[in-house]
Amino acid sequence: MTYLIASNVVVWLGIGGYLFFLAMGQKKLEKKIRQLEVMHHE
Repeated sequence: MTYLIASNVVVWLGIGGYLFFLAMGQKKLEKKIRQLEVMHHE
C-alpha cells in the first residue's frame, strides 16, 4: 500500500512539473508574439 501512495505522489509531481513547463513555454510564445506584433505595427 505504501508503494501505491509513493508512486501516486511521483506521478502527480511529474504531471505538475509537465504542466509548469508547458505554462512557461506558453508565456515565452506569448512574449514573442507580442514583440512580433509591435514590430509589425511600426
